[in-house]
Amino acid sequence: MKKDLHQDVCNDTIYANLYEKHAKNLHDFLYYKYGENLNPGDKAQEAFIKLWENCKKVPLTKAKSYLFTIANNLMLNEVKHQKVVLNYKSVAPKNYTNETPEFILEKEEYNKKYQNAIANLSEDQRTAFMLNKVEGKKHEEIAELLGVTRKVVEYRIYSAFNQLKKELENFKIK
Repeated sequence: MKKDLHQDVCNDTIYANLYEKHAKNLHDFLYYKYGENLNPGDKAQEAFIKLWENCKKVPLTKAKSYLFTIANNLMLNEVKHQKVVLNYKSVAPKNYTNETPEFILEKEEYNKKYQNAIANLSEDQRTAFMLNKVEGKKHEEIAELLGVTRKVVEYRIYSAFNQLKKELENFKIK
């Protein structure tokens, strides 16, 4: 009785043998062809992962070819990606705005006033306010973090908001 020649690579020992036999050669092939900058070791590993994911479709006789083709394609995709990155780096960022110098100055001054007003809050108020408004945490989450009740957190945020309104003109929070 003849053996079935169409054997897939889903068997752990067959896959391990393929890895042992071809991993170094695949890495070296990618390294020599594309250099170190594109991470040939990572691409070789990704090729083996793709082989495992498609192990039912790849016969043992085609496994080496499959690995080298996939790895080469991965490297070519990386080369294309690096070209796109390089093109975007070469485009000079715009160094102008549509804002007037007066607006920019007012914005900087307001930011300084805001930082001073935040610094003038008590530590409890500042902590609760920043956790809520900057990090977006809910009152219950803040209460849990600080080990106080929800009402205490609400009071701290409310009192911080009132103090900031007194110190800053046109202070509003969404």
